[in-house]
Parts: sequence; structure tokens; C-alpha cells
Amino acid sequence: MNLSTEKTANIEAEQTVLGAILLDSTVLDRVSNLEERDFANDQHRQLFKVMRYLDQMEKPVDLVTVTTEYNRFGKVDEMGGVDYLASLADSVPTTSNIEHYAKMVRSAALRRRGIEVGNEIASLSEGDFSTDEDYFSAIESKVDELRPKDDGKMKSLKDIGPSYFTHLKQPVSTVKTGFSKFDTWSNGLARGALIISAGRPSVGKTAMLLQRVLGISNRPTAGAQVIWSQEMKNTELIDRMIANITDINYPKIIKRNLSEFDHELIQSAYKELERKPIFINDSSGVTIQEVRSKARELKRRFGKLDLIAVDYLQIMNIPKEKNETRAEAIGKVTRTAKQIAREMDCPFIMLSQMTRESEQKKKPQLSDLKESSSIEQDADIVEFLWWDQQDTDNRGKVIQQLIAKGRSIGINEFRLLFRGWKQKFEELPDKP
Repeated sequence: MNLSTEKTANIEAEQTVLGAILLDSTVLDRVSNLEERDFANDQHRQLFKVMRYLDQMEKPVDLVTVTTEYNRFGKVDEMGGVDYLASLADSVPTTSNIEHYAKMVRSAALRRRGIEVGNEIASLSEGDFSTDEDYFSAIESKVDELRPKDDGKMKSLKDIGPSYFTHLKQPVSTVKTGFSKFDTWSNGLARGALIISAGRPSVGKTAMLLQRVLGISNRPTAGAQVIWSQEMKNTELIDRMIANITDINYPKIIKRNLSEFDHELIQSAYKELERKPIFINDSSGVTIQEVRSKARELKRRFGKLDLIAVDYLQIMNIPKEKNETRAEAIGKVTRTAKQIAREMDCPFIMLSQMTRESEQKKKPQLSDLKESSSIEQDADIVEFLWWDQQDTDNRGKVIQQLIAKGRSIGINEFRLLFRGWKQKFEELPDKP
């Protein structure tokens, strides 16, 4: 049975807020945390909307202007008439305590929305969801609707001061990847950062990601890492990690051409791997909502995440709205990924494709990101892995790592030796 929201309305507090605005329009600035939806009464909701509109148009907000605005559309009776407006203003002797009444309005609204969302969640049990994860994502989406739209509050520098100096005394919290030259230069991957790692096929994007995972997990205080692999099964990723750890020839592993000694090495390596908080989801067509849902679950479970990774961006399930371009839809995903990185306080690596045209250039550019209109804007770091045929080494393929965008760290280039048969990168000296 659905719960009723009738008892959660605080009509008197709503009237007080509206009356105070009519007395002094600067009250709108003091109740800026209120939203139209916070008013339970439809008349009050519309009145607040009109008041906000007039204020945004830099017009006075009083009995005359509000009434005039309603008269333009012949809807003055919908607000209760001029007498009702006058009674609102007359009922408020002072605006000094208006923040208290605004808080009462918002508190009642949150409880009202809680009931509404609870009823909606109950109805979801009758929905047709393809997977349980889709069902959980739908529930979480409903719960997110409860959150006020303006969480942050404006603070003066004086207010911020104590927390700022506490911040200065705390060590910088980053995630070291195990690539020593990169870590020394960048101080590791910043928590809350969105990293786009792009390259054409066969440059080792996935191998690079997995080596970072191994490097991160080697730290004794490592947090959980979660990988979404949409092209490879979890066993394929483990094959690559095992090759990296043991130096067993990767083709031998995938062909199952293994000696008894190889098997012993693999079993020993796997025992080390399974102690690490590494989680793999090898479902195809993952949504960004699923990523957020699972990341939240793991953070609740382990207390800390050290990495979220998706391989790769362009093959995610990315729905498009009417008249929306593919690039715009991808932009919504990368913006949400950035929000997830900040919310989970960990790096978020998204592997990405590059355009075919990039192969004709000597060095990649940000425009070479496939469907790049928003990707480069949302990312804190954009790195390209590419092969310069003029740079060779008889021990393996030399891969160029170009940090083309580095918010807070700048840009740089590194040379890496990729030994594909070991699925392992080694850092090389800079080219003379």
C-alpha cells in the first residue's frame, strides 16, 4: 500500500517564506537553497517560480509585479487572487528568522520526497529488468533524486581558512602506479581524477592498464580496484597478468602449451593475485550507472577504492536521447565518470579509441580522440600510447606515452618498451 505525503507538508512555513519575499525581495538570496519542488502547495510552488523569474530578470518582487506577471497570462486566480498575496505579506511581521522557516520547508520536502521515492521503488519490483544490476541501478537513481540539487554552500575565505591549513598539513593522497618515472614526475594518479588512456589497436592499452593495476595492488595499504572488461573475459585478463608476473611466454599461456614447472609458477602467482582486492566484471555493454553502483558497493565493503577502470569507453552501453549526437551522449558518460571519480575519491581510467587518421600523423593530438568533443574537456589527464616507427629497440616494440593533457601536472612524454610476449612494459631512457 502506498504511503501518503499529506502529513509532510508545512503550509504555514511555506506561507511565511513567500510573505517574507514579498516584504523584502533580498530574502530570495537568503533562501537560495530552496527549490520550486520544495513547496508542497501547487499555488506556492508557482508563486515561488514567478518570484525567482522576476528576480533573475532583475525586476522588483512585490505585490504589484507578481500580480502583473500572473495577469499577463490571465492566471491571477490560480495564485489565490490578489487578496491571498496581500495576506501572505501581512502575516509576516519580520524577515529576521526566515532561514529557520526555509529550513522547515526543505525538511518537510525531503521527507515528502522520501515517501514518493519509496512508493516508486516499490513499484519497480513489477518492472521488467534484464538483469538484477539494472534493477539496483534504477533504485539508486530514484534515491539520488532525494538529494538536494545544491549541496555546496558559499563560504568566505575566512570560513575556509581553518580547513585549508589542515589540508596543507596532510600528505598528498595519490595512487602510485609502479611506473617509477611517471610516478616521480606526476606523484602518481590523483584521487578524483578522470584519466583517458587512448591508442590504436595493438599498442598495449589493456596491458598497460593491467600493469598499473598490479603496481597499485603491490602496496600493502592498497584499496580495492574494479575493472570492467567488455571485450575480454576475466580469464583472458588473468592470463595477461600471469604472464606479466611470471615472465612465462604469453603465447604459451593462451595456447595452453605449459610445462609442469609453468603450472607451478602460475599457481604460486595466482595465490598472490587472489590476496589482492582486484575485482573484474567482464559483462559487455556496461552502463555508467552500473559502474557507479558497483563502485559504491565496493567502497562500502572495503572503505577505500584505489582505481576504477573501464575497457573501453566507446563500447559501453551509451543510450542517446532524441536529437542527441553520439558525441554528446558520450560526453554525458565522461561527465558522470568524473563525478564518480570525485565521489569515490579514486582515479578513474577509461580506455579509449583513437581515430584512423591519427595513424597518418607523427604525434597524436587531442582531436585524435574518437568522438572527442567532450572527452578531452572532462578528463583531467589524456594520455596517448602510440608507435613511432622511427624509434626501435631489438628487445621489443617501443611505445610512446604522450601526456597530452595533464590538469595540475602538465604535459610530458615517456618511452616504454613493450614486450608483448610477457605483456609487460619497461620504462626507457629519454630519446637522445
